[in-house]
Amino acid sequence: MKLFFYYCQFGFSNCYILGSEFPAGKEERCKGIGNEHLPLGGTRAAPHGEAIIIDPGCVEEEMVQFIEDNEYTLRAILITHDHLNHVKGLRALMRIYDATIYAVNPVVRNLPANLIRDGDTLNIGAFTVEVISVPGHSADSAVFKIDRMLFTGDALTAGLVGRTASIYGETIQMTALQSRLLSLPGDYTVFPGHGPPSSLEAERCFNEGIRLYQQQKKHRPSFKPII
Repeated sequence: MKLFFYYCQFGFSNCYILGSEFPAGKEERCKGIGNEHLPLGGTRAAPHGEAIIIDPGCVEEEMVQFIEDNEYTLRAILITHDHLNHVKGLRALMRIYDATIYAVNPVVRNLPANLIRDGDTLNIGAFTVEVISVPGHSADSAVFKIDRMLFTGDALTAGLVGRTASIYGETIQMTALQSRLLSLPGDYTVFPGHGPPSSLEAERCFNEGIRLYQQQKKHRPSFKPII
């Protein structure tokens, strides 16, 4: 499969387009969205290739043209969490394509979504998507695991973790990150909702948000019930 990145200026967020591989022997050079959006040497999928989009924070002409030029059939739109800078383009996208929305919330931007839960495995055309719930930054935050890639939304970014509104939310998020994400065996490439990609191993070792949480946790007073 091929992964293409689009930077949305609204909210400075990342949108990802994941396209299925083309049949062997039918490789064709691809005309990219732009030098800043696609790696050199991208390839054009054979007709009737399939695609999914993760977090459409915007929809612009270049994105639609890219899907059409590659003759992808858009199968699904995956939402890591329902914050406007990650879903602002959803309504425009659904006016163009007949795709299925997958989200932890049953409704996103007044559009019905297929409800997903922690531990679900979604078989969407050529793609197998595993759902990992990581609440804290928002109640509906989810991470999508596809092959050796993790699409983490705002729950985990390069060097940071998602902002939370309370110590309780921070604890819930960190518990989920440590038990469900950081504990995954081996390494994965992390594609966050903001900022550059990273690796799971780099975040295990160097994530400043995790380090600060662990440091602050040591200095928090413990409370014992009075009997």
